[in-house]
Amino acid sequence: MARMKKAESLAPTTPKELKDTLWKAADKLRGSMDASQYKDVVLGLVFLKYVSDAFTERREAIADELRAEGYDDDQIEDTLEDPDEYTGAGVFWVDLDARWQSLVAYAKVTGTSHKTIGERINDAMDMLMTANPSLTGTLPRLFNRANVDQLRLAELLDLLNSVQFTGQGASKARDLLGEVYEYFLAKFASAEGRRGGEYYTPASVVRVIVEMLQPKQGRVYDPCCGSGGMFVQAEKFLAAHHEDPSNLSVYGQELNESTWRMAKMNLAIHGLNGNLGPKWGDTFALDYHSGVQMDYVMANPPFNIKDWNRREEDARWVYGTPPANNANFAWLQHIVAKLGPQGTAGVVLANGSMTSNSGGEGEIRAQLVENDLVACMIALPEKLFRSTGIPVCLWFFARDKSAGRGGTIDRRGEVLFIDARDLGHMVTRAEKAFSDADIHRIADTFHAWRGMERLPLGTTDVTETGENGADEDVELPDEYADVPGFCRSVGLAEIKVAGYALTPGRYVGLAEAEVDAEPLDDKIARLTAELEEQFRESDRLAGVVREQLGRL
Repeated sequence: MARMKKAESLAPTTPKELKDTLWKAADKLRGSMDASQYKDVVLGLVFLKYVSDAFTERREAIADELRAEGYDDDQIEDTLEDPDEYTGAGVFWVDLDARWQSLVAYAKVTGTSHKTIGERINDAMDMLMTANPSLTGTLPRLFNRANVDQLRLAELLDLLNSVQFTGQGASKARDLLGEVYEYFLAKFASAEGRRGGEYYTPASVVRVIVEMLQPKQGRVYDPCCGSGGMFVQAEKFLAAHHEDPSNLSVYGQELNESTWRMAKMNLAIHGLNGNLGPKWGDTFALDYHSGVQMDYVMANPPFNIKDWNRREEDARWVYGTPPANNANFAWLQHIVAKLGPQGTAGVVLANGSMTSNSGGEGEIRAQLVENDLVACMIALPEKLFRSTGIPVCLWFFARDKSAGRGGTIDRRGEVLFIDARDLGHMVTRAEKAFSDADIHRIADTFHAWRGMERLPLGTTDVTETGENGADEDVELPDEYADVPGFCRSVGLAEIKVAGYALTPGRYVGLAEAEVDAEPLDDKIARLTAELEEQFRESDRLAGVVREQLGRL
């Protein structure tokens, strides 16, 4: 069996190289495991590393503080073993046998007749959940299953321990581990295909939603939160603008058990205290946050669900009962029902939601428009999602579009349409992503239309190719103006005439053609000459081919 390379020989020099290195090493652990178990093993270890780093950093800070105040060694030691000193600072308590260094040391012991390293890691997860009730039922316990290679598990543990993180201190390491966690989520989504897409939304799509809404203060909610990517990007937005992360209260719900656990770990890695409900659960069957009004809703619900928990008398169906064979408009109405008096929302949905009239969907869409809830519609390019070829769009809602309610311009009775299908760049042969310049253009168009403060991008990320397509010279308009082929503000009356279809391409028209200054006669002469030259070259090449065939 080939052993993994030692971390010291890898010496990654950039965050991207580190993430690539860790992924390649972790990928060797796969063996006979299916993707869902494999990701739980790897992401569970990443979380364990984070928890231990945070604990160690807090432990050292407590010791330094007490020494500075003149406490003796015995007093310091007693204080260091007080769990309240850690949990009071938002740090999980970690028992001695659950600490990372204890596990790494145990993994290096050979010939032991005692527990395997997998059993020890399972015990560590149990200790963490016992000592920290907020983690109860969250952490994976599958490290000693028969199909988990214990040798490679020990090597992966050692690799995570030995890699030289950039920066100094555990806080820097935690930041990088957060990046690694998100990177692994993206890689797992790619590896799992469609199933992975159920819990992972491409980062550039999430960034568009976050930059459009600018969540700064209040409650932020995702009714199908997956691995928590919307919340993480919202936190990054706050950090980039030097806002206190505690300004946002996180609420979410997730149906899939494994994904709910990943979300809990993801929030913890990023230092977010989120209320994701007491356990995983169906948002339609039981809304864990019933009665709580939200300031921001950001969601990527699963598209076109045919088998969902439908109740005709549900109070959320204010604008019409959604059809039994498609949950798209159930998600939209649930989200609208959650919005507070000034609430706003951004939702990823299949393109069919913009035009479908089956099962009463057209009537529901008409009611959403007539009640002036739709603020903006964005058509997205193809290939943004690894896991589906279904064309997708973004819906943006606002409870109140009047001046002073989220913007200085009164936009009641209007909807902004943006056609972004021509934006984006290919990051692989099969996948596209928005650059910073693309996101800036989309978000700033909306902000100018609404009269919102236009801020620098707050969630700049690097794609898996190591590029973000950033363009620092993007020109931002002082005032909103329709741009043929890209954006247009449309009144409700025109939308009604169009049968309440909300496809941006229907309204924005075609981009203005470039003016060709070359006289027509000159152009015909030039093109004719070029064509004659190409004919002559074709004849020459045909002769060369015949000559070579004759020699055969």
